[in-house]
Amino acid sequence: MSGALEDLLRELAPQVLGALVRRHGQFDACEDAVQEALLAAATRWPEEGVPARPRSWLLAVAGRALVDHWRRDSARRRREVSAALDPTREPPDRPDDTLEVLFLCCHPALSPPSQLALTLRAAGGLSTAQVAAAFLVPEATMAQRISRAKQRIREAGGRFARPAAVAVVLHVLYLMFNEGHTASSGPDLHRPDLTTEAVRLARLLHRLLPADGEVAGLLALMLLTDARRAARTDAEGWIVPLAEQDRGRWDAAAIAEGRALLARTLGAGPVGQYQVQAAIAALHDEAPTAADTDWPQILALYDVLDRVAPGPVVTLSRAVAVAMVHGPVAGLAALGTLDGDARLAYTHRLEAVRAHLLEQAGDPAAARESYLQAARMTASLPEQRYLTRRAARLRPPPGDA
Repeated sequence: MSGALEDLLRELAPQVLGALVRRHGQFDACEDAVQEALLAAATRWPEEGVPARPRSWLLAVAGRALVDHWRRDSARRRREVSAALDPTREPPDRPDDTLEVLFLCCHPALSPPSQLALTLRAAGGLSTAQVAAAFLVPEATMAQRISRAKQRIREAGGRFARPAAVAVVLHVLYLMFNEGHTASSGPDLHRPDLTTEAVRLARLLHRLLPADGEVAGLLALMLLTDARRAARTDAEGWIVPLAEQDRGRWDAAAIAEGRALLARTLGAGPVGQYQVQAAIAALHDEAPTAADTDWPQILALYDVLDRVAPGPVVTLSRAVAVAMVHGPVAGLAALGTLDGDARLAYTHRLEAVRAHLLEQAGDPAAARESYLQAARMTASLPEQRYLTRRAARLRPPPGDA
């Protein structure tokens, strides 16, 4: 399946799901029907061509799948008459249902972790394994969580509702973007399909809630971070660390848009975690060279972030800023507070940061071991290659003790 076709199906999937659930309810059955329609499209469209109205095609196929499902359930037989979908009845200027799916997945009957997991799966198109990596839990645990979430929505008679917890939707988009920015597994460092979709959804949410500072802050953070994408790998696909990137390859337009959003947001209301993270990203983007980076200001912002949204990932990033301001030994001390934190048991990032700081501190042997340990812990092939090469550079010369 071509990349363009995959992008089209990813864009249409939550819209079709939203239309089905808006009409029929039963989120779990509708999602199963949409998955069947997507599989049919992925099989037939490459040979037959994309239909003139691809969304209507998917709706019709998914609708027939729902009818078949209800036929197999005698208790729902009476729904058959009203279940048939006529694609011509869909108005051409109908609103995008994707955000409605986002809010439905944040149903108040679900716990916050289940809301996040289900939204990533249903609206973001992530696999169960990718969602598990985003949450730092085993895949089997995440599969059970998603299954229970769909069951809870069905039991609650799920219908579209816009809960007050917009923060949950923001967190979902944040995780989706992060998975696209640095894929947790596979041969590629980036997944532009996910970052593009996350930015698209963030723009939609910003248009819906233009006065929400955190919505604007998240969109700014995405733009300021994704602006560096082209410079994060070299021509051979090797990872290029931030300090070594060619800043002339950064997207100046995205940086300008992100900074403008941030300028309109900061000071206009309560400061939240996405605004603070966007401010940190802006400081990196504004520095003409790595040596010009305002690390004291970045550390001050991480101190704010640690109060606004404390957590192991914030502590990890803050340790790097501590090292840049106060030296690698101080950074290692800050990092040591995370030893034994179970939330980092399924990610390589703690060992990767430790290796970097140990190398800066002049302990190549320990740094090498941490690089190798980090390489063993990640399923991302580019990160494995990068970490292994860093370790190889620290190998003692032959004959040395």
